[in-house]
Order: sequence, then C-alpha cells, then structure tokens
Amino acid sequence: MELHLHRVDYTQVGVTSQKTMRLLPALGKKATQKVAIADQDGVITCFGMKKGEAVPVFKTLPGPKIARMDLGGAAGTPQEKIFVCSGSQVRGFTKKGKQFLTFEANLTESINAMHVSGADLFVCASYIYNHYCDCKDQDYFLSGDKINDITCLSSEKLPHLVPVLACQDRVLRVLQGSELAYDVEVPGPPSVLELYNKDGGQEVLYGTTDGKIGLVQIGDCAAVTRWEIENEKKKGGILCIDTYDITGDGVNDILVGRDDGTVEVYGFDSSSEPALRFEHVLTESVTSIQGGCVGKEPYEEVLTATYTGWVTGLTTEPERAEAVQGEEVRMSKETQCKIEALRAELEQLQVKVLQGREQYQQTSQSSTAVSAVPIFSINDKFTLCQDDASYSLTLEVQTAIDNLLLQSDVPIDLLDVDKNSAVVSFSECDSEQPNGNFLLATYRCQANTTRLELKVRSIEGQYGTLQAYVTPRLQPKTCQVRQYQIKPLSLHQRTHSIDPDRPMNRLSLVGQFSFAEIHSWVVFCLPEVPEKTPAGESVTFYFHNTFLGTQLEATYCKGEGHFKSDNISTISILRDVLSKEATKKKINLNISYDIDDDSVSHTLQMIHPKLEYQLLLAKKVQLIDALKELQVHEGNADFLIPEYRSVLDESANLLEEYKKQPAHLERLYGMITDLFIDKFKFKGQNVKTKVSSLLDILDSYDLNSLLDFFNEP
Repeated sequence: MELHLHRVDYTQVGVTSQKTMRLLPALGKKATQKVAIADQDGVITCFGMKKGEAVPVFKTLPGPKIARMDLGGAAGTPQEKIFVCSGSQVRGFTKKGKQFLTFEANLTESINAMHVSGADLFVCASYIYNHYCDCKDQDYFLSGDKINDITCLSSEKLPHLVPVLACQDRVLRVLQGSELAYDVEVPGPPSVLELYNKDGGQEVLYGTTDGKIGLVQIGDCAAVTRWEIENEKKKGGILCIDTYDITGDGVNDILVGRDDGTVEVYGFDSSSEPALRFEHVLTESVTSIQGGCVGKEPYEEVLTATYTGWVTGLTTEPERAEAVQGEEVRMSKETQCKIEALRAELEQLQVKVLQGREQYQQTSQSSTAVSAVPIFSINDKFTLCQDDASYSLTLEVQTAIDNLLLQSDVPIDLLDVDKNSAVVSFSECDSEQPNGNFLLATYRCQANTTRLELKVRSIEGQYGTLQAYVTPRLQPKTCQVRQYQIKPLSLHQRTHSIDPDRPMNRLSLVGQFSFAEIHSWVVFCLPEVPEKTPAGESVTFYFHNTFLGTQLEATYCKGEGHFKSDNISTISILRDVLSKEATKKKINLNISYDIDDDSVSHTLQMIHPKLEYQLLLAKKVQLIDALKELQVHEGNADFLIPEYRSVLDESANLLEEYKKQPAHLERLYGMITDLFIDKFKFKGQNVKTKVSSLLDILDSYDLNSLLDFFNEP
C-alpha cells in the first residue's frame, strides 16, 4: 500500500537537540494536537494550529541548552505534563506553561537522556544512570561505555519497571534495580530507543548511528531479536523513532528520522516484516519525529523537527489539483488572506534586513564600535563506515556555509561523495617540513548549503589530526575549527566476538604501569574505546579491520597487556606506538612477541580477492579508450568478443567506480609491502632492499608466486 503525504512547514524555533519535540494528547476525539518543542536557547514553545496559522499556547524565557523532552503524568491519566532536562536539572511544566517542578539531580555531568513514567524519573549522563521516585534516589548504575538513550518497559508480565540503556559499545543494557540483568548485542552503536507499544509491552525499537533499525523483545533473563532492517542504501544514522498508525490498517507503523534529512515510514505486511511505505528527504537532520493530527482534523500526519528548528508536517491531507497553463485559478478567501499575510511579512523582513545592514555599515566605520564575533553552532560527526573502510565527516551549521578548509598532518585520501555539490580545490603541501601538511583542501559551497558530507580514508600506522575550518556566510567573517584524531589503528572497529581458529600473532607488555595508563594508550591507538577507565581489574576488547577483515583482541590490566592479531602489521604498529607512549611517561616495558608464520599467508589470502578485483578493474579501465576508438572506426561493436563488449557497455560504471577509489591499488600494494617488512623485522632482518623485487611480482600478480617470495629466507 502506497502512502501519499504532503509537506507543510509550521514554524521555526532555535537549534534543536535530539528528541526535544512532543505532541500533547488530544483533548477530544476529533481535536487537533498541540506541539511542545524545546531548543538549545533553553526556550520551550508550545503551539497549536488555527486556520492554517501557528498560534502560541506558551513560550518560556531563554535559559541553559535543553537536551531532552518527555511527557509524563500520573498513571492512568493523560500524559500531558512536559518535562525537560538542561545541565543536571529537570524541570516540569503543565500544558498551559506553568512550572511545577525544579529538580536538581546533582550529577557531575549534563543529563543527555531521560525517561518519565508516573512518579519515576530515569536520567542518564554519559556513563551514569540514575533512577528517582518522587525525586528520591532509588537506583544507580555505572555503564561500561557512553549511554546514548534510555527507555523503560512497563508490562503486566513484568513485576516492575525495566530500564533499557542504549550504549555506544553496540549493546542494549537491561537493568534490574541497580544491577545489570543482561545485555543485548545489536549490529551498530544504538543512538535511539522507543517502545513499540506506548501503552506497555516488552518490545523495544532501536536505531543505530550507522542507519540500522531493529525490534527486540525483552524477557526476564534474555532478549529475542524480532527483525532487523539493514542500511543497504547507505542512508544517514537514526536520530529519532516513533510509532503511529498513519496507514490506518490498525497496526502501528514505524516513523524514522535520519541525520541526512531522510524521513521514512515503515508499515507491516502480512508476514509481520516491516516494509518501506514512504520516504521524503529534508535538507537537514531530523532531530525529532512524532505521529498525530496537528494541522487540520481529521488528517493525520508525520510531524518532524529539524536541526535548525523547523517544525514540518507530512500530512495525509490531499493537495489541491495543479492548474494547467492558461486555466483560470480560483482561490478561496482563506488562501488569498494567507498569501497577502505572507507578502506583508516578507516586505517587513526585507525592510528590517536593509535597516540592519545600514546600521552595521555605520557602526563598522565608527572608531568607538567594538566588533562582536557572531556565535553559531555546528553539529558534526566523524564516524568509520564499515562498508568501504572510510571515515565519514558530516558538518551541519545553523546558517549557510560559505567555505570549508580541510587540513591534515597525516596522509589521507579524499573520496567522492554523490550528495556533495561543493567545489573542491587542493593546495600544494610540503610534507617534508616539520609539522608539515599532507592535505590542504578547500570546499566552496553553493548558496544555502547548510550540511556538508565528506569521506576520507586513512592509512593504518600513520596517525595525527584532521582539522576542519568552517566559515559560514555571516558578517563579520568568522570561523570555527573542529579537530578529529586519526588513530594509529584507525580502520579497526569494535565487534562482539572474533574467530578463535585463525592463526594469531601475540604481543605481550609487562611493566610498572597502572590500569588507567595502559587504558589511555589503548584509547590513543584504537577507535571506539571508551575514554573512561573500565570498572574491574582487567578488560578485553575485540576489533576487526574494516578494510581487510583481519581481527584484534586486546586484554590488559595493571602492569600487563596482551594483544593478539592475525595480521603482523597490526602487532607491529601496536608495538611501536605503545613503546613510544611508555617512553614518554619514562616507563620501562618488557616486550615479548610470538609470531605465527601461517598468519602471513592467511593475511595475503584475505587481501587476494580485493587485489585481484582492483587489478582487473584497472585493466578494464585502461581498455575503455582503445575500445571506444575501435567502435567509432568500425561503426559498431558487434565484431568484438563478448568480454570486450561488456567492458564497453559498463564503461560508465567502471570509470565511476575507478574514480571513487583513488589509490586503492596503491593502498593494497602498501599493505603487502608493510606485511613483508614487518614479517622479517620481527625476525631481526632488514629486507627493504628486496621491496623492488616484491613490487615486480605484484605487477605480474600471482598469489602462489607472492606466497613463495614471502617464504624465501
């Protein structure tokens, strides 16, 4: 069943955070619902729609940034009390805007997730979870990794409220009181949780930062995954989820908002599997999503709030038919009044802008005037994409971006992004100089671009900093700098388990270092490791290399660290970086290693299909020009063998793929060369003189010849 929704913009508030908009329950069966939304200026706005106009119910004064909003109320009554958190404080407002609660949680960090259920308040701040009942402390839990969201199950089958935490280390933690009952492994770092049935039940929806969605049924001592939706089209990460029956089939549909502006509605077919029913793309990230009736009853809609504060509805109300050219258009009085009001408002705004510009020109020439730097907020995300082993850098600004300068002190490749329409230009770099640059690239954005997505690929073993200088179209010109660490093992990603049957190389460190010190070294080396030192005496993390598929196990405690990997180069990088970090702290390390020769051929066999594919792609691309010339000369391509005809037919796709993967072949050659050097380095031999012979073998590549060369003494 296809769903047809039409966009309506209602109002704009300040910059919003994730999950800061809610629909208040309707007063009557047919009444429209009021909208409550909070922004980063600390303002809560509540409005309703009357004759197509947003009519304010109440608006609070500015204050500290509001991070979350939830609705609550006594059990069995309409949930129409508005709760917001800012800093470590939770405030409650009635639907009329009267403040009835100010509760100071006395947490050292700001609250970033909150859930209200009757007299129970659940708050999370980075690693800490707290449960309060009637504002009195009940339970406390310290999580092993950052908490991104929280929800709470209340069901007749469950004897008490069951909190579920979405944690950055790819698990949902299910609590019982102050204790961990069990955890549920999910396929990506969960960013948002939502109950599938708002009236109770044991099913929880989750969305991940890499764009996957799933439904989990929470039991007393274990959970069952009902279904998962993969992110095959490489859309953005999930920021908000809601459930609402917008298709009118009696089954709750799933409403999804993503950080690339995509709004989706999933319905259920007869097999109880979710299917995409509707998709719409907004120009900025969707921070909140709700289902209800806002604009005009009885038309239901999907209401969204975006990063810059736009409240937009996707309504089931049918659009008026478009007029054919030359046909007379008849407008209702209501529409005419609306157009006249918009024109008047536009004229007023133009006058205001002109007055503002004149005033600015006068004050800028004054000798006593002081220039103030305009403050603007940036929403940025730097994440490793598992599918193509590249880093995605997303920058979103509340106003239009003029240009962006990227500067890196480590070698990185810039990859093409289809969604990116900015013009890029590169500057020459002198990487030989101390503190020299390897990359200087400027992106000049088109008018009204507020969101920019870039992709970069790093080289493992080369570490440093990537800096983004963001300049918006503001007067006076101002710029903000954001820094992103490129780690020594930057292409590794956390995973739940590894294959124990692979041939593994081992590295062991023993020395006078504390648990916190070795943990800080591991944080420096590897992505996705929590900065906070884990509770307990020892910890184990598992990783896999997103580029090659090799794996790493890290186990360490006070005075000891053990690392296992099927890739010698990973062990070599770890040994070099960890010994360097220990030397900085003047700590003596006793380093021992155990190298498994079978691991080298195992790694080469993992590289083999990638290398073979890239060599074949390069060969096909080289043939394209010659084949096109032959085709022009002969008039057609019928005389060519089928293999060459298919190269001509697919030439556009082949060239596009080749363009998208710059230096891919060189990257694989570099990995094989590093593997060769590292294998013999651990045996105490310097084989750098043999590298030219290795490159000759790679030019006429054959796996068996390569394996034989590696096995030569």
